[in-house]
Amino acid sequence: MMRTFTYSHYSLLNINCFFRAFAIKSPFPQLHSYRSLLMPVKIGFIGAGGIANAHMNALQVVEDVQIVAIADVIQERAESAAARFLARAYSDYHEMIESEKMDAIYVCVPPFAHEDQEVLAAQKGIHLFVEKPVAVNMDTARRVRDAIMRSDIVTAVGYHWRYGSNTERAREFLRDRQIGMVLGYWMGGFPGVMWWRQMARSGGQMVEQTTHIFDLARYICGDVAEVYAAYANRVSQNIPEFDVYDVGTATLKFETGVVGTISNTCILSVPNTVGLHVIAKDLVVEIHGDLKIIEPGHTEVFTGGSNAMLEENKAFIEAVRTGNTDGIRSTYADALKTLATTLACNESAATGKPVKVKD
Repeated sequence: MMRTFTYSHYSLLNINCFFRAFAIKSPFPQLHSYRSLLMPVKIGFIGAGGIANAHMNALQVVEDVQIVAIADVIQERAESAAARFLARAYSDYHEMIESEKMDAIYVCVPPFAHEDQEVLAAQKGIHLFVEKPVAVNMDTARRVRDAIMRSDIVTAVGYHWRYGSNTERAREFLRDRQIGMVLGYWMGGFPGVMWWRQMARSGGQMVEQTTHIFDLARYICGDVAEVYAAYANRVSQNIPEFDVYDVGTATLKFETGVVGTISNTCILSVPNTVGLHVIAKDLVVEIHGDLKIIEPGHTEVFTGGSNAMLEENKAFIEAVRTGNTDGIRSTYADALKTLATTLACNESAATGKPVKVKD
């Protein structure tokens, strides 16, 4: 269908260019939508591993999106991914950021590999989707947050559980209830990548994997004020280059007064058992992919649910296209609070003392 633009639309676009030229924040953020009517949203990827490919597959379903460039430290992996989309491959993301005209970049790298990717993108006004966790330490995350605050970009972080229809249904059930406590868990094995087994590179299971459960608890119960954690390495002592803890439990005090525990292990070879139970007066809400609502004399189960990863990608692209961020449920600034909570757990486990959460 042909779309017609008035002179005022083009005039506003020119005005926006003027403000950018002098590094002034434009008073017309709605101009995102005018530009998007003219061309697809152009996407670049930094990282071409498993999670990056999951996002690439999701973006194939989203209308008017073009993946134009992919960077990875393994050149062959970048080239293989780029060939799928007729995109350009890079081994150096600096070169990609300097050479390509992109509306948004997906940063899909391991926790330790967050360097200056996000800062460079923010400085160039390129919107950012960052996979969780956003870093392996707070200094890096704060530096990125500050760069984002100085820009006018859209951000989203890959906490896709927030976008599931069963998560929204759970929030509706709990909206007018007084929540007492939450019980979270991630019981499984460790992924087949060597960096995950090293504390300095992954942050450990709480930071890299169970972060989804911490984030879901925050999404439902609010921010965490204080944590106390205990970790141990019970059965993995003899695995080479393995220094993450293989069992751990954290007790949480939320700012709302809710209390909770979140536990994890990576010593199992069976499929992961993952979820969050929210307990209110005469109500238990169990979120584990499916949703179970338990009330006196009545239990209801909602199976399946929406494709949460697809929904988070749709929300991000829509925000990039229109400038309306209402659909984004996890911004960088918010995700930083989840990182702060899990890193506080690491500190508590190391010191044996409760730790206040500071972002």
